[in-house]
Amino acid sequence: MKLHVIIALATGILTSGSMAAQSDARLFNVAARNVQNADFTTAAESTINGVVAIKNYATVSYSSGFPGFNDPFFEYFFGDGSGSGQMRRPRRGEDKEQERGFGSGVIVTKDGYIITNNHVVEGAERLEVVLNDNRTFNATLIGTDPMTDLALVKIDADDLPVIPMGDSDDLKIGEWVLAVGNPFGLTSTVTAGIVSAKARRISGANSNGRLDIESFIQTDAAVNPGNSGGALVNLKGELVGINSAIYSQTGSYSGYSFAIPTSIVRKVTDDLMKFRVVQRAVLGITFTELNAKLASEHGISTSEGLLVNAVTDRSSAKEAGIEPGDVITAINGTPTLHAPQLMEQLSRFSPGEKIKLTYLRDNKSYTVNVTLYNSAGNTTIAAAKSMADLGCAFKAIKDDVKKQLGISNGIQVAGLKNGPFKDAGVKDGFIVLEVNGRRITSVDDMEKAYNAVTAPDAGDNVMFITGIYQTGKKAYYAVDLAQ
Repeated sequence: MKLHVIIALATGILTSGSMAAQSDARLFNVAARNVQNADFTTAAESTINGVVAIKNYATVSYSSGFPGFNDPFFEYFFGDGSGSGQMRRPRRGEDKEQERGFGSGVIVTKDGYIITNNHVVEGAERLEVVLNDNRTFNATLIGTDPMTDLALVKIDADDLPVIPMGDSDDLKIGEWVLAVGNPFGLTSTVTAGIVSAKARRISGANSNGRLDIESFIQTDAAVNPGNSGGALVNLKGELVGINSAIYSQTGSYSGYSFAIPTSIVRKVTDDLMKFRVVQRAVLGITFTELNAKLASEHGISTSEGLLVNAVTDRSSAKEAGIEPGDVITAINGTPTLHAPQLMEQLSRFSPGEKIKLTYLRDNKSYTVNVTLYNSAGNTTIAAAKSMADLGCAFKAIKDDVKKQLGISNGIQVAGLKNGPFKDAGVKDGFIVLEVNGRRITSVDDMEKAYNAVTAPDAGDNVMFITGIYQTGKKAYYAVDLAQ
């Protein structure tokens, strides 16, 4: 049995999955005959400066198991810490910043907003952006959306080159596109291919059981690790997608690559800029994709569409009169015959917006106006949570206190008032060392840990905190942020 994998294109990210590999010899032959008629130079020249390299850094220590430091191979080449080797390995408790991975990003505003993949920035303590002219900036993480695998970062710069955002809906199967990014750390790399398919799903539910929003553009443009977050552009030099994954049995490009279409990217980018969180609308249904067998069993005259299995109470679908057994076929006149098509269409809207939903009931077609709700069953716009909600402030620790306690990191709780920290039993002066296994060295680290816990897909929304008081007493707290 062959193993097929979907590989996210930042270094070190690998996700199992499967799909039916399909060849399209006819399209390939057409493309081969017409390649000499295509001119890629204008699109390449106009977009290459709008793609950046993004490096993901985190701090590790020997005591936390820095990779390789207990390996005899490492000992042979770098010594045992006694000074006899060419390089001394870090001693227990010493800190070392390590590059966890790298990827690409696309500049979307002149003042420094950059869209990339969530898996490129995930787990970073520091993000570094390198422009095509080799200028380097530290980047601020504005927001993430794991459900679409997108993230927005910001650098402090002006008058940057921007790739104009095109309309992925206008893409046609067989159309030429360029992939621009930094594969294997090789900057400013451009490859060409054709659009092989649209609205492609490649993984389904993730390891947390979350059904991600997937409606990928499939191309045969060569992309490799490091291309994640880079640009997919048409021959006009317009952004039509963000490169995200490859289909491979080897870990490298083998003919299939996938990009998130701008129909999704545009909404996520706008929401993260405005709200720091994506305003996501849902119908409130569970469904199954129709096939010939299901259609025959249910007496349905078509074998394409989404068969409604259940309708959630207090949902937009319930309010619109949708019932189990109905077959969803279109949103605003656009066919939604497969799950990725429905997910892509819904991802364009926010709670409170209205759509026209077309469905079949008893083999008759109906169209109904639907006011979309959020997952809570209302139209409230979600606000990004803030660390101020914790009910305390944080300050740096003096060096003499660190020395006294034998610690090298941490931030101190100050100004405690009513809130989750106080409810959990935390006292003023407590020094936070780790949150959910993440080492805390600064307030920025704390904010990143907080954002990870309060993300829409975070699950339990609990901060498990390890720390110490100035008396030397160690303490552990579970801070519930669900409310």
